[in-house]
Amino acid sequence: MADNKGSVITINGGESARSSPPLQRKSSTSESPPELRILCFDLTYYNRTTQFLLSCAGVFFLYILYGYLQELIFTVEGFKPYGWFLTLVQFGYYIGFGLVERRLEGYRISGGSFWNIEPEPRCIPMRTYLILAALTLGTMGLSNSSLGYLNYPTQVIFKCCKLIPVLVGSILIQGKRYGLLDFAAATCMCIGLAWFTLADSQMTPNFNLLGVAMISGALLCDAAIGNVQEKAMREYKAPSSEVVFYSYGLGFVYLFVIMLVTGNFFSGFAFCLEHPVETFGYGFLFSLSGYLGIQFVLALVRSSGAPIAATVTTARKAVTIAFSFVLFSKPFTLQYLWSGLIVVLGIYLNVYSKRNKLTLADVRQRLKQFGAKVARSPSRKFLIEV
Repeated sequence: MADNKGSVITINGGESARSSPPLQRKSSTSESPPELRILCFDLTYYNRTTQFLLSCAGVFFLYILYGYLQELIFTVEGFKPYGWFLTLVQFGYYIGFGLVERRLEGYRISGGSFWNIEPEPRCIPMRTYLILAALTLGTMGLSNSSLGYLNYPTQVIFKCCKLIPVLVGSILIQGKRYGLLDFAAATCMCIGLAWFTLADSQMTPNFNLLGVAMISGALLCDAAIGNVQEKAMREYKAPSSEVVFYSYGLGFVYLFVIMLVTGNFFSGFAFCLEHPVETFGYGFLFSLSGYLGIQFVLALVRSSGAPIAATVTTARKAVTIAFSFVLFSKPFTLQYLWSGLIVVLGIYLNVYSKRNKLTLADVRQRLKQFGAKVARSPSRKFLIEV
């Protein structure tokens, strides 16, 4: 769910952040354009086309790299049971990236020594972050772990269908109302998703319904994140760096304690010590590309709007799936293609519905107008009489 003003956009299975309302710089002669930054890089005074192209290039490069590294890590022999440990490593890296970003923001605002900068005070109550951290852990952990049981393209197709739980969640949590096109989009996604999953179950010998359950649980958590986060940020107006830092920081504490109690931490840590480059090394690049990708998507939302951002991220997912089939050996059937196109149709209807609201009342009104035109047409009247 996203819009241009203080919107929430969730990427890649639970990496949630909020695009803050654009800041306005005062000018004595004319009104300055809305501020657009990607970390410490100021893109404000580039033209709109350049902003769009830079943001698109960042989204495509970083998230294709993110998907490649995620699938590459799970090709390490024996790693599949350690998806939750990968999530712990990823959260740890995100904490470090969040600290650096918050200091950069403080340095940009107040100046002085970078290492002596005090971050801005927390805006959102801690009890809200406790809920967001649990949901973030569910989204990221279940999404990472599902790759032990699913093809990567199947996981991406599930993520493309995030609208379904988001639509249900926003109706239940926020009482929102949706138009006919939104429900048509959700229906297309359900049909395409079911067809793609059926093809995967027939083509993949190690297909496991546990993977479907995991990625479905990740999407449910993702939907709840978007709605809870949207309500909190609309009320408290927190920057995205704060949300990322506290959500992943508390999620790291949750997961660390759980893994210590269950004993999975030590087995995962021992395995990663045996393969440090493939786990900690690739994990760093995997986490860095995902974290930077969030910033580029938010910049795209600010500069071009949420519908265009949704279109770009959907195209990116299609390219990621194509790269997955090319770079990693896996069976292929045309059923993957047709079912994927049905999902893309659903995404297009969802994007179109944001600009053209169509309700059941509108449909009935248009049908009445069409019926009236038919009744007034002489040729139609003649045919009916015959």
